[in-house]
Amino acid sequence: MEPILAVVLIVVFALGAGIGGFYGGVQYRKKVGEEMIGSAEKEAAKILEDANKSAEAAQKEALVAGKDEAHKLLTNAEKEIAERRKDIQRQEKRIQQKEETIEKKLDSLEKKEEAVAQKNKTAELRLEEAEKIKQSEFEMLEKISGLTADQAKAYIINNLDNELTHEKAVKIMEFEQKTREESEKTAREIISLAIQRVAADHVSESTVSVVSLPGDEMKGRIIGREGRNIRAIETITGVDLIIDDTPEAITLSCFEPVKREIARVMLEKLIADGRIHPARIEEMYEKARREVEAMIKSEGERAIIEAGVNNIHPELVKLLGRLHFRTSYGQNVLDHSLEVAYLCGIMASELGLEPTMARRAGLLHDIGKALDHEIEGSHIEIGVDVARKYKESELVVHAIHAHHGDVEAKTIIACLVQAADAISAARPGARRENIENYIKRLEKLEEVASSFNGVERSFAIQAGREVRIIVKPDIIKDDEMVLLARDICRKIEEEVEYPGQIKVNIIRESRAIEYAK
Repeated sequence: MEPILAVVLIVVFALGAGIGGFYGGVQYRKKVGEEMIGSAEKEAAKILEDANKSAEAAQKEALVAGKDEAHKLLTNAEKEIAERRKDIQRQEKRIQQKEETIEKKLDSLEKKEEAVAQKNKTAELRLEEAEKIKQSEFEMLEKISGLTADQAKAYIINNLDNELTHEKAVKIMEFEQKTREESEKTAREIISLAIQRVAADHVSESTVSVVSLPGDEMKGRIIGREGRNIRAIETITGVDLIIDDTPEAITLSCFEPVKREIARVMLEKLIADGRIHPARIEEMYEKARREVEAMIKSEGERAIIEAGVNNIHPELVKLLGRLHFRTSYGQNVLDHSLEVAYLCGIMASELGLEPTMARRAGLLHDIGKALDHEIEGSHIEIGVDVARKYKESELVVHAIHAHHGDVEAKTIIACLVQAADAISAARPGARRENIENYIKRLEKLEEVASSFNGVERSFAIQAGREVRIIVKPDIIKDDEMVLLARDICRKIEEEVEYPGQIKVNIIRESRAIEYAK
């Protein structure tokens, strides 16, 4: 029992000691905490006091700075206000001066208006006086001259018209002389260069074919028994055989040159073979036809190669080859076409144009002559239709259509084809002319020149290259000669067909010369 009591007492004592220790510790902590709180409160009070002092100092500094800034702003504002006041004063002074100047000008204008009004009034009075004087002078002039105002006006207008005619003729002469000198010089250089570079030497050809015979006995064999051979030849070829007294020769006559060439080749083959009868004639005709067709194709290809053009339709190449056997006034048409192509190309190059298209138009300009014996119509119409059929450009078609003046030339290439065609045709020795056509052209020239009023006599000279006209001096004045020459040239161009150009020479006291081109 005692040990348990002792244990209990010990436990109680320990518990009491623990409670006492805990209480003591609590009191000590409380005391220490109170001391720390007091120290913190003192520290906080000190910090608060320091903050209040800093805030007061900052407030004082800000107040001072604000006062300084406000003072500066006030000073600047006062300065700006003072400057603006000065500007306003200066502007007011300037406006006042302008107002004074305007008032002075208004006063001056009023005075001038009064002076102008006075002058207008004086001018009106003087104008009335002048009208009266003018009217009296008109009346006096009518009495002196014996003419009314309308008659006098007509007289003055007539005199003025005569003076204007003189002035117009002088101006036309000056302008034409200057233009003619410049244009003729340039054209002469270009054309002479083209002619010199072409330098063609072919001349007129015969329109009939002559076949040489080894002997006159061959004529009988060609005629055959009762003429059966010659009839077979003429029937199958469409060519007339002329067998006359010409020794060792037979003449072939036909308007169609290709048929004539086939007949010539066939006869030469028959003569070389020696066997002449209708069956052999037909056989040789087929061989000759094939040979001539090959020759036509070859000549057409040669022409386009020499002319330097390409992409021509094969049918047009054949037509060009047919021109090798076609002549115009004795001039070979294919050679003429090549010559025109060369001239067009050279002149186009000198003018800065595309020479290929010019050569193409020149080469094809007479293509219609290959078919003019087979198709009705002029070679120009046929050529235009054929060129359009085979898709040639409108530039080439127009050049074909205009190369003889059937339509007005609207392109430079068409004008070049016209000029080159005339040059090739007018070259000495290129063509021969029927004497009847030659005489008709001379008579037509004289008839056209004599149809104008005031022409006394006219003479076509130098093979129709010049028309010399003598005018009546009492009807045609010097100033009217230039106009008359132009009118005659225009009528010649419209009514007469001629190669090259014709000089119109009018003779009075002075001479006026014009060229129909």
